[in-house]
Amino acid sequence: MRAVIAHGAGDLRVEEVADPTPGPGEVLVRMEWGGICGSDLSYWRHGSTGTAVLTEPLILGHEVAGRVAAFGPGIEATGYELGDPVTVHPATVVGDQELPDRIAGRSNLHRMVRYFGSAAFTPHTPGGFSGFRVVSLDQLRAVPAGVELRAAAVAEPLGVALHAVHRAGDLTGRSVLVSGCGPIGVLVVAAARAAGAAMITAADVASYPLGIARRMGADAVVDLAAGEPLPADVEVTIEASGVPAAIGPVFAATARGGVVVQVGNLPGGPQPADLAALVSRELDYRGSYRFVDEITDALRLLAGGLDIEPLLTHTFDLGQVTEAFEVAAGPQSSKVMLRLG
Repeated sequence: MRAVIAHGAGDLRVEEVADPTPGPGEVLVRMEWGGICGSDLSYWRHGSTGTAVLTEPLILGHEVAGRVAAFGPGIEATGYELGDPVTVHPATVVGDQELPDRIAGRSNLHRMVRYFGSAAFTPHTPGGFSGFRVVSLDQLRAVPAGVELRAAAVAEPLGVALHAVHRAGDLTGRSVLVSGCGPIGVLVVAAARAAGAAMITAADVASYPLGIARRMGADAVVDLAAGEPLPADVEVTIEASGVPAAIGPVFAATARGGVVVQVGNLPGGPQPADLAALVSRELDYRGSYRFVDEITDALRLLAGGLDIEPLLTHTFDLGQVTEAFEVAAGPQSSKVMLRLG
């Protein structure tokens, strides 16, 4: 099979590798669609993302969908049949250590979690940008009738957005500011709309993603590069840019006693940020990391008619992977999809 493999900074290849074989409790999935994520771009550009550094070749990709191709030995009555459309929960908890009661059930907060297409462990955890991928049965998520596989591959980042919205609390009738309109930001817009937010404002430094945010459900947009001001006294802000310089302004825009959720990945190490309003406004500043099982909620939303087509700006075949990554890293794209089949 062919696979998209990062060998180091600037070294991305499509290579032939051996087809995997499912073992006991495992399922072979024939991959058809993948979405390029910011972490994939970071491995390609820098050979790392956050604290995870490439030390060996890594198959990229954790936003994927495909069809059941084979079952491992001893799997019976799975609820799946050959050819069924599926997406994959990309996380696997390492070890059997129980979480403390205060975070019980929040599986994303286990100390050690393997994730598709991640160099956090050695050996690295291969992703799904490949012809086939073996997964544990419990990682499969059935794609509902009426949901195309291309859209199902976006259930993973939509799950990230839904988790951020859940971290914010009940949004019914609330005013919401979304800072940063990359793919996660515009999916947060859609998730906030589905959660009942009354007024959603999206802000970014570029006009192209602001147009997508509008089409994904934003009531108003703010072009920061044009000097437009953020709204005042917003009840909930979800910061999706991951830019430390954005934190001070969004704190100042959030109402006293309001909530700020940080879903955009911040760079490691000391960073300058204006935090004064965190104290003077008594804000709740909450982190949001990946998701628990909101990928299942994402599939339900897609089945219910959530339109993510405005987000899906480009599609490339596997043989065009370098061009696909270049477009995904550029200013005139949002979610770039790879046709893996």
